[in-house]
Amino acid sequence: MTEAVLDIAASTEANLETSIATQPAVLPAVSAEQLAEAIRRAGCAVQVVEEEQGTRLHSASHGVGFQVLWGNRLGPDQYLDFTLSCPLRVDGGVFPDALLADWHRSRRFARIATHGDFVVLEMDVMVTGGVSEDFLSVSMQVWIQMMGQFFLHLRNFRAEGEGEAAETSDAAA
Repeated sequence: MTEAVLDIAASTEANLETSIATQPAVLPAVSAEQLAEAIRRAGCAVQVVEEEQGTRLHSASHGVGFQVLWGNRLGPDQYLDFTLSCPLRVDGGVFPDALLADWHRSRRFARIATHGDFVVLEMDVMVTGGVSEDFLSVSMQVWIQMMGQFFLHLRNFRAEGEGEAAETSDAAA
């Protein structure tokens, strides 16, 4: 009977070791290189710029550039959170409040903010508590999808606004 118990214990220990070995590594924080690799896995090129203040990451999706804004620092090149940011300059006016409100009512994950002549699509990513490399890749895929939806939202809103303006001018004539 003790041999059977020892066999079960040995089998359980082997299964536990195999289970632990197949678990994805948990990243307690993210480095610029780890995030750059996640951006590449999502299908985008990324430019890594070393500066005195730290490493900056620039990339693009749908032909429009975005950047990584680092949040809370755990240590050298180790961050607990970051913001993906895509600023767009507004030429010839101000974005209508309805455009921003409609986006926020219909979308999750990414927000729009206005800063002077810029409208900015932003998405925060939290690493605190630990995440896997897969989580970073999926976060980047969500960001790229949000950028595409944002550009479509802008295009459709403008088309709807122009259509209403044309209808109003036709009714007046």
